[in-house]
Amino acid sequence: MLRAKRVDDSAETTAETRVLVIRPWPRGIEKSGQGGKCRPRSLRRAVVSLVLALNATSLVAAPALAEHEQQYRYTVVGYVKDAAGKPRAGQSMEVIRQKTGFAYVGETDATGLYVIITRLADESRDERLLVRAGPASLMIAARFDPADHASERGTQVDFTGGRVVERAELFPATLKRFLGGAVSTTPR
Repeated sequence: MLRAKRVDDSAETTAETRVLVIRPWPRGIEKSGQGGKCRPRSLRRAVVSLVLALNATSLVAAPALAEHEQQYRYTVVGYVKDAAGKPRAGQSMEVIRQKTGFAYVGETDATGLYVIITRLADESRDERLLVRAGPASLMIAARFDPADHASERGTQVDFTGGRVVERAELFPATLKRFLGGAVSTTPR
């Protein structure tokens, strides 16, 4: 229920929402000759119109693009192994966007595999990413075709001992193995 009240009217103890209308005077609300006070009926009509307009705009909003689709993600996969080639389970991983400083974190599984999904859209092509496993790190560029919205985008970065290598050509096979099925990927 909507009720019109003056600002200086006392507030009731029940929770209520108040809308303060300040100058310039809103269109469609008539001022009375009583010191600039508005007529409660006019204010009520204006508030009801405002509420209906806000509800109507929320119903006809444009459809949002699904940000879980291929064109909004860039996946970094790889293995972390010690110098002897044994998998390092539980190794903390980070992929840091150099443009924003935002870090995507992950951890290796029992086989040393990690998968980190970053949020990069078409305009983020060639953006620099820092892939880090403990003290070892490698700066890479997000390479993909912005026109291709069907294939998975990503790369593989492997850490073996102190050596870090990007192997983009292995990304499709590693991702397919991780997902356990067919994945639409094209070599970069």
